[in-house]
Parts: sequence; C-alpha cells; structure tokens
Amino acid sequence: MKGSLWNGSFWLAWRQQRVLVGIGAVVLAAAAAIAAYSRSGMLDALRSGMFDHCDPGPLSCTRSDTGLPLLLDVEPLRILGALNIVLPVVIGVFWGAPLLGRDRELGTHRMVLAQGVSRGQWFASRLALAAVTTVVLSGVLAVVFAWWWRPAADRSYGVFWYENTALSGSGPRVVAAALFGLAAGTLLGLLARRVLAAMGLTLLVTGAVTLMLEWTHRTRLLVPPHTYTSAGSIPKPPMGEKWSTGNYGLITASGNRDDVMKCPFPSSAELRECMAQRGYVARFYEANPAGDYWTFQWTDTALLGGLALLLTAVTVLLLRRRV
Repeated sequence: MKGSLWNGSFWLAWRQQRVLVGIGAVVLAAAAAIAAYSRSGMLDALRSGMFDHCDPGPLSCTRSDTGLPLLLDVEPLRILGALNIVLPVVIGVFWGAPLLGRDRELGTHRMVLAQGVSRGQWFASRLALAAVTTVVLSGVLAVVFAWWWRPAADRSYGVFWYENTALSGSGPRVVAAALFGLAAGTLLGLLARRVLAAMGLTLLVTGAVTLMLEWTHRTRLLVPPHTYTSAGSIPKPPMGEKWSTGNYGLITASGNRDDVMKCPFPSSAELRECMAQRGYVARFYEANPAGDYWTFQWTDTALLGGLALLLTAVTVLLLRRRV
C-alpha cells in the first residue's frame, strides 16, 4: 500500500510538471543544435588560416588589408552564457515558486494528504522530479557551452575566461545556481499566500543574489588578485590570459606602493629617470591568472550549493506549520 502511495504521489508530480520537463527538453535540443551548427562554422573559420597571424593575447586582432577588427562569430555563444546566468531566476520563478505554492493556493494538497500521503512524501515527490530535471538541464547547458567555447577560449578573437558570460555561464556553478533558484522559489512558494506573489519575491531574491555574485567577481572580493612585479624599469610581465584589476603602480625601496601616474612614462629613459628621482625600485600590477577560473567556479558553487541546501532544509522544517 505504501509503495502505491509513493507511486501515486510521483505520478501526480509528473502530471503537474511534465510540461516544464518538456520545455526543458526542447531548450536543450535547441541549444545543442545551435551549438553544433555555430561551432562547425567557428572551426571552419579557424582552419581557413584567417586568424593564423593573430596574437592570442588580449589585444584585438585586425585584418591585414583593412585594419578592421577580426573576430569569430561568438555572439550566439555569449547568448547561451547569458541564458545560463539567468537560469536560476527562470527556474526559481516558473518552477520553484509554483512547486508547492500552486497546490497550497488551490487547496489541492489537502486532497493528496487525505489519501494517506505524508507531507514529506508530497514534498519529496515534487522536489525530486524538479531537482533531477534542473540538474540535467543546467548540467547539459554548461557542458554545451564549454564544448562550444573551447576553440575560441582566451583568444583576442574569441571569448576570454573572465568575461561574465564565460565565468558565470559555464562550469559547475551553473548547476549550483540553478538548484539555488529552485530551492529559493520552493521556499517562497510555501511561505507566500499566492503563487504570483511568490514568483515576484523569487524574481527579487534570485536576481539580487545573481547580481551580488557578479559584483564579487568584479571587485575580486572572494578571489583576491595576484600581484606581479618587475624590477626597475624593466617592462612588466605580459598580461596574456590574466584578468587585470586595472591597478598598476610603482614600488619604493621600503615596499610602499604608489599610483602609476607618479611616473607616467612607457619603458624608456624618462621612466628610468623619474623612478630614480622618486625612489622607485620596481613596478607592479594586480591581476587574476587564468587558473583562477576554477577558484571562482568552486567558490560560487560552494556558496550557491550551500544556500540551496540551507533553503531546502528550512522548507522541510516549515512543512508541518505551513501545510
């Protein structure tokens, strides 16, 4: 009997969520088809030799005949990255908020519970299907982005790792963010009296967290930059794939740092003379190396995954009071 109750609960969860599951499948199919087509064109362009003269560094590459910028067609790739960034908002609003909130608003949960299904079963059956679909959807979208991005990664004519569409729109953080959106929407759907109100609150909460994480990336609050120095007036180490903070400067013999505008000269006799007069012995700049991509990824994944677990635990604790 207990097994049949579980089967009935899961069947009802499937009936209620199958449209959303279907939409997710369509999104995945469309993303995969567009990625395959666009990546093929990208590889053809790279094999043509058009970009062979380009420096892979951050300086833009230009056409030898016209001097105009030479770029791969990466706008569709950036659109997929942007979609992955807003995915937690979309999932939270349209899947998380109605997950429990719809039954509570309509009162249909009472009929389900009257059939001998416990609150825990009612909640678990709905969350399990939504969570599994969320993991599959976000995980595959992240993998598709990485596969599509790889030929153009960290190239002057492609997409650098620190661009927000790559840094926040790829990797395991996409899955953790999507689960956070689902958990936030589910909790707010349980707390709010109306699904529409829960959707509005979810939009505010998930949007605020998404923007806050983007702010921590720009300010390097959670992943501090490295300091690179060069002795005397020797040219500083090339930037390459590093993500500069824009903080350049000069270092005195005592270790104090001053703004680069104290000696605003390129590597030349004027620079050496200025540094000697003012007592500067080295130059520096601050940047995050390409390896910090994974530090950003796992930091965000830990934060968002932890929030998802915490919000789910709060939802479980509130079930008895709110249902």
